[in-house]
Amino acid sequence: QVQLVESGGGLVQAGGSMRLSCAASGRTFSSYVMGWFRQAPGIEREFVASISMSGTGTRYADSVKGRFTISRDNAKNTLSLQMNSLKPEDTAVYYCAADNSPYGLFTRFSATSAGSWGQGTQVTVSS
Repeated sequence: QVQLVESGGGLVQAGGSMRLSCAASGRTFSSYVMGWFRQAPGIEREFVASISMSGTGTRYADSVKGRFTISRDNAKNTLSLQMNSLKPEDTAVYYCAADNSPYGLFTRFSATSAGSWGQGTQVTVSS
């Protein structure tokens, strides 16, 4: 499995920006589809974004499309999520995740197909 550690969460005002990072170790990072999910209190964990192994393919939830950008650096084994124009409804614990097997499809990546999870990082957007 891939071990994942998120960083970069915190408190930001509505309209602000924040960048989350996820450091990966273990099996070959570049062979795994990666993604970000989030979970707010009382709500199921939801998909935010996914990225292909090469980084050329990305997919976003409608709620974040145009505001968030997912990227990866395979040389540094890192995954990032740039969040702009943040809204109070973006408040949640954000998790990075790796696919449960290598060479998967980023278009099908979901919480049920994730095999490794980070510990989560809190993002709070104040109004």
